[in-house]
Amino acid sequence: MTRRNVLLFVARHAVAIALSVMFLAPVVFLGLTSFMTSDQTLTSQLWPTSWHPENYAEAFAKAPLLRYLVNTLLYATLATGFMLLASVPAAYGLAKLRWRGRSVTMVAIVCMMMLPPQVTTVPLYLFWADAGLTGSLWPLILPMLAGDAFSIFLLRQFLVTIPDEYLDAARVDGAGEWRTLWKVVLPMARPGIAAAAMFQFFYAWNDYYGPLLYTSENEQNWTVSLGLASFRSMHHVEWHLVSAATMLTMIPVVVLFFFAQKAFVQGVTLTGVKG
Repeated sequence: MTRRNVLLFVARHAVAIALSVMFLAPVVFLGLTSFMTSDQTLTSQLWPTSWHPENYAEAFAKAPLLRYLVNTLLYATLATGFMLLASVPAAYGLAKLRWRGRSVTMVAIVCMMMLPPQVTTVPLYLFWADAGLTGSLWPLILPMLAGDAFSIFLLRQFLVTIPDEYLDAARVDGAGEWRTLWKVVLPMARPGIAAAAMFQFFYAWNDYYGPLLYTSENEQNWTVSLGLASFRSMHHVEWHLVSAATMLTMIPVVVLFFFAQKAFVQGVTLTGVKG
């Protein structure tokens, strides 16, 4: 019976198992490579003949990975916080308030989602250069105070699923719109907010184009994506060190998703219930 149950489980989840193996295989290969010697990497031997955890310490010694991690954490945290500060009220206004021009504004936000970032690169760079902020991460963080089109759309779709009766009850009790948002909507919208926050955090953590554009001339403000690309170009023959540095940049986001995956999946699942 045990063997039969195992075979039934494999048969029912064959596609999921195949996809899991396909996605996990590169990560496992990268992790094993990070413990190899330089002579063994990229050979037919996929399992380390001897384990070398000192590769991680050597990667830290050859590149300021800690500074890159701190810069990336600062960028991702502030950008996510500023995005939520602006996007949550905007999504609430689009989902629960009736005002003239709401539909036009929603269409404009959807159009902004389809606008390639390269279209606005030159004018934005000139603007931040005139402000004297190039060479830092602030040109990537401060725009989040105006919200993010994708996050506003995602949060709006989630807030639509909240019954209006809860909001009407709060208004009858004398609560204003800000208090209704803070006391009623936010506690019920935690899964959607968590999903939007994780999307923004992961985007900022993996962002390469933005830091390359604004901080390439100032290594003190490099992020892990830019620093890892530079590290790989400098140590392209030392794949064990490159793999160790890559694993170090992956661990924080994997741990974050592991602890927040329930809220993330719930938020993404409930987002498309209503239009």
